[in-house]
Amino acid sequence: MFYYYGRKKQIAKYYPKPNYDTIIEPFAGSAAYSLYKDNWKKKVILIEKDEKVYDIWRWLIHDASENDILNLPDLKVGEKSSEFLHIVHAATKMAFHFKTIKVTSVLERNWEISKRVFGENLFKIKHWEILNKDYSESPNIKATWFIDPPYKGDAGLGYRHSSKLLDYGKLAEWILDRQGEIICCEGKEGDYLPFKPLIELTGIAGKVSKEVIYYRTDKNLQLDLFE
Repeated sequence: MFYYYGRKKQIAKYYPKPNYDTIIEPFAGSAAYSLYKDNWKKKVILIEKDEKVYDIWRWLIHDASENDILNLPDLKVGEKSSEFLHIVHAATKMAFHFKTIKVTSVLERNWEISKRVFGENLFKIKHWEILNKDYSESPNIKATWFIDPPYKGDAGLGYRHSSKLLDYGKLAEWILDRQGEIICCEGKEGDYLPFKPLIELTGIAGKVSKEVIYYRTDKNLQLDLFE
């Protein structure tokens, strides 16, 4: 829904389609998977520990109207902002540690795009549920679980609740205890589940990042795609 470091908007198409009527994202972020194509029509439960990210979702789901979106002020290069919703649009993994940020051309463009995205998609999320909780407090019900935690290692350090604070052994146990369908995302350092390659992405200066996936249905069957 909004710019967010590590979001899955560009690669959502590579993940399995949800096979349950409920999608749960226990590390909500910008919830790109739940918003992808018709996924948004299902019952969507977002779990977000970061209070500032939670506040964005709470406003969008419960309070914001199309007029509110249209009336959001533009950002101009050279200005400074302490609004967290602006800061995350800087598209940097260290954004969560900034209290104020200077508006760059990238931030100005990202914010302009996001305002349009907010307006076009606001109606899709009004039936969603957002909870300000730790992932471990998610309701264990049969659902499609899209689990996108801070990636193990350096890639997950930028968040306020970063990879340094996660016990990946406990996370793995928790994931395996979920009912229904599990889609778990990770990077090259993910080793706490039997991850399989998903896609390689080429970023700035030709840097390649590897996306891996753990997939399990409630019958422990693997998709043919990953066999």
